[in-house]
Amino acid sequence: MARENWELKNWDKLKMYDLTIPLSDRTPAWPTYEPLQVKFFKRLSPNGANGQLVTHSNHVGTHLDGPLHFCTHGGDIASLELKNYLMGPAVVVDLSDIAEDYGIYTSKDIMERADVRKGDILIINTGYHKYGWDQPEADEMRYMVKHPGPTMEFAEWCSDMELKWLGVDCGSADHPMNTKIREWQPVQAAQADRHLKKKYNKGLNEFFPEDDYQLMHIALFPKNIIHAECLGGDIDQLLGKRVTVGCFPWRWVGGESCISRIVAFAEE
Repeated sequence: MARENWELKNWDKLKMYDLTIPLSDRTPAWPTYEPLQVKFFKRLSPNGANGQLVTHSNHVGTHLDGPLHFCTHGGDIASLELKNYLMGPAVVVDLSDIAEDYGIYTSKDIMERADVRKGDILIINTGYHKYGWDQPEADEMRYMVKHPGPTMEFAEWCSDMELKWLGVDCGSADHPMNTKIREWQPVQAAQADRHLKKKYNKGLNEFFPEDDYQLMHIALFPKNIIHAECLGGDIDQLLGKRVTVGCFPWRWVGGESCISRIVAFAEE
């Protein structure tokens, strides 16, 4: 029987960029979610092997929010097709020049800075990955509580563009003040309200009315437009570029979300 070679023919020209942040028991989970905890239940001496027990929520480190996370009839992680959904054409847009604490970004900001096409995977660089737990400028409050985010206008644009999924380099794809964080952090909520009124003459209630609550989750997940959060790694090397991106969660039946490895591929 003849041997068939199915290897990628241009493997030596393939460049991979890891968009995943390091994962540790020091990595902060999304506020109020269970953090990652590790304990050894076996050690090389005297057991002959090291063995670890790991517990965590799904929302720690780089992770993919599945449809089931915010949609009762949504699919689980195992239902997400690998080739034509989790992996595909993507663009990395750089918003770091306009990103600020409690800031707002729009579809116009995206379109002015990148070649976004219908059906893309969209990776957003706010620059706030520099405040991640392992970075020299680590600042958990800025990473989780003060990062910029979008309004309903942006969610509607995502739907019109039929995006597969999005990735963001901060704690949430939603503006933090359009999540439960607004209730949990009243001091920061007041700061955000003052900032928005000063800059836009509109406050939190006007930017995020009750019907628009957590819009990137509630408005988009039923349409199967989901997102990954807490990206980083090599993201700064890809700003403004079109690449192929793959998200690799567990093939998890019943999983609402999952810690994931996210990698960009490009031919040199």
